[in-house]
Amino acid sequence: MPSSASLARIIGIANIAVMIVAVVGLILLPSAGRPGSVPLAAARTPLPGTPHAAASPQPVSTTPPGVEATPEFARQIRANEAGLVPVLMYHRIIKKRQASIDRTPAQLKQELETLAKQGYVPVTAREFATGTMPVPAGRYPVVLTFDDGQPSHFGLDANGAPVKDTAVDIILRVAAEYPSFRPVATFWINRTPFGLQDQNQQATAVQWLVNHGFEVANHTWSHADLAVISKKKVREQIVRLARLLKKLGAPPAETLALPYGAMPHPRKIARSGTWDGTSYSFAGVFLAGAEPSVSPFAKAFDPLAIQRIQSNGMKGECRKWCSQHWLEWLNKHPGWRYVSDGDPNRISVPAKLRGNIDPKRRPQVNAY
Repeated sequence: MPSSASLARIIGIANIAVMIVAVVGLILLPSAGRPGSVPLAAARTPLPGTPHAAASPQPVSTTPPGVEATPEFARQIRANEAGLVPVLMYHRIIKKRQASIDRTPAQLKQELETLAKQGYVPVTAREFATGTMPVPAGRYPVVLTFDDGQPSHFGLDANGAPVKDTAVDIILRVAAEYPSFRPVATFWINRTPFGLQDQNQQATAVQWLVNHGFEVANHTWSHADLAVISKKKVREQIVRLARLLKKLGAPPAETLALPYGAMPHPRKIARSGTWDGTSYSFAGVFLAGAEPSVSPFAKAFDPLAIQRIQSNGMKGECRKWCSQHWLEWLNKHPGWRYVSDGDPNRISVPAKLRGNIDPKRRPQVNAY
């Protein structure tokens, strides 16, 4: 079995090769043939307010890495795309915590730095739910999710830069320090996104986030408990927020976070439905759970009930259910963790886990 040092060299060589191929491809192909692509240099341009400020911030690249995984390559990097993925759940980010689910800016930054050092790469909830996670070979996906569209999540200062110590500012600062840490996250909003009352300001905020690679998606109109209202009211709550997103210039939401983690009855109306002539359909519906999610390629994956982990320390119930516990557990049990093969066309797994993959995905399986 290769040593960790040799594995690091293998992964490094593979990713350098990918970058060379990508650069050559960008030179040879006309820009019209690369819809949505972003030059590698532009994808890492720092934003105003970060340690290396730039005048014109650029969107993060969403183009998946171009490794072609083989069984031997997958074995060498111990790829396991049937593994567990931490989907972290945040609420307010404030200097003085007022509730157990609040986190301070320092706590958020420390957790993100830990993730970066351990080899995690952020992906959006949409990328996770659809199985389109652009994670380099040998690294691990993590989904950063923020509920309720809090003012502490995002705002723009007088210079048009993210307000200091908001979630977005912290994500960008960590990404500037750790270039492999992809600066993306998902913000699930209600009817007053980021505490903004003016619709023009709401649109500016939402479009800034979308244009910089962040996902802004549906958390219902008024944060209603969907388990106790009628089916019609459930659909209305979702559609009214969907219409707001459209009005603000966001693409149609592909994910929904259930307020309080409460599932409507029947639960299928959380994923798709119609109200007042407007339809909705989600690739993934997220709970307010307490454990890592199974892989989106696993036959056990339920797109109607995707687990999340509350960001917190190890006090009280959090001793077994929150982020510090689970991140430490995954480090101690690496065989359970999702490890990317860097190939968007293959699903690499140890041979013994082949049967865990959704039968519809098995033509893509690369077992070793």
